[in-house]
Amino acid sequence: MITLNIDRLREQVRGDVITPDDDRYEEARKVRNGMIDKRPTVIVRPVNAGDVIAAVNFARDGELDLAIRGGAHSVPGFGTVDKGLVIDLSRMRGVRVDPEKRTARAEGGATWGDFNAATNAFGLASTGGIISTTGVGGLTLGGGIGYLARGFGLSLDNLVSADVVTADGKFLVASTRENEDLFWAIRGGGGNYGVVTSFEFRLHPVKDIYGGPMFYELKYANDILHWYRDYIKTAPREMGAFPAFQIAPPLPFIPENRHGDTFALVVACWAGPVDQGERALKPFHDVAPVFAEHVGAMPYPALNAAFDGLYPTGLQHYWKANFVKELTDEAIDAHVEHGTRVPAMTSTMHIYPINGACNEVASDETAFAYRDANFATVIAGMWPDPAQNSANIKWVRDYYDATSPLSEAGGYINFMAEDDQGRIKANYRGNYDRLVDVKRTYDPNNLFHVNQNIKP
Repeated sequence: MITLNIDRLREQVRGDVITPDDDRYEEARKVRNGMIDKRPTVIVRPVNAGDVIAAVNFARDGELDLAIRGGAHSVPGFGTVDKGLVIDLSRMRGVRVDPEKRTARAEGGATWGDFNAATNAFGLASTGGIISTTGVGGLTLGGGIGYLARGFGLSLDNLVSADVVTADGKFLVASTRENEDLFWAIRGGGGNYGVVTSFEFRLHPVKDIYGGPMFYELKYANDILHWYRDYIKTAPREMGAFPAFQIAPPLPFIPENRHGDTFALVVACWAGPVDQGERALKPFHDVAPVFAEHVGAMPYPALNAAFDGLYPTGLQHYWKANFVKELTDEAIDAHVEHGTRVPAMTSTMHIYPINGACNEVASDETAFAYRDANFATVIAGMWPDPAQNSANIKWVRDYYDATSPLSEAGGYINFMAEDDQGRIKANYRGNYDRLVDVKRTYDPNNLFHVNQNIKP
């Protein structure tokens, strides 16, 4: 039997080493999804790559299950583990911008809010997510779908290099020039290959955008989805916009007597010249009457953080997802039927466009395989009351069952639930066998298995 010497670990780590007898433990073990209630043996909060190496070695030598936590947004709760070791990167959140090279280096625990604040000061941005509290690491390693994807590609398409601590405790740089096989695999392969302690991204000139949410009465939902399907095919690449269904929150721009009513929604982000924004959004006003909106010019980080308040830590989460090549009439009918029954103010369905620049990368150029898909659909069940779990999970599953046969076999791994492990091969299609080969090279004993796991 292996005896764990936590004191020895403390001697090797400059950051925090938290165990169940520590006053900080109850708070430190929490993740975003309130359904997840796990009790790790030890939580390490590194402050540098050396701490990460020590923690990886400790978990491996002690035969402990190992979970890696960045922004803690993992819906299945992969940022924690029972009776194992958690590497919580939340003390490593620095972002350094090189405005001359138009690159930024973000530490492994940075959020998109951290990243956007640093880059926006220089009038620069890269593709991030939809919520600013999301971790840069988790989003990028799984893909990175966001407002700027049609113009600049996925987050992983903008990755220039990464610092990775592998299962043997080695510190490697992965790029197109060093450890190319590892660099290929981490661009879509999730956390299967190591702990990424820093990410270097390519940046683009985006400072202010024009956009925001537009609410429509449900009777127009069918018209909006049919129009959107055709519009987004040829829309300017500066346009990132997605349709959704949403119960109206108590926001000042929505009439008070309609708070709690369900609406169809489009969230738009025009990243071209701001003075062209009103004209760029005109088609969204022409397709149907806009009931309420909060649209205008704003710094890009403001839109990226606009919905943070809707999604606090502790909600119950259950999600399903699929890639979609064509939004058929039948699929639109299914979305209208199920999306209009959204059960909670914090639950939603989004159809993200991943055409444009995303389609221009070959399907085998990175691990992210679905380069021929035009949409990534997520049915995001999020609600506050655990007593409503069964009813809300049923809404997600019924919605998924209705739309899945009209979609591709695989989906975006960042949107997968814990019961989606059986879809791993479908999610990676023709790239799966190569991912297994790289896994055998860098993690032959599957130390990094608390994830959507690619088994060596």
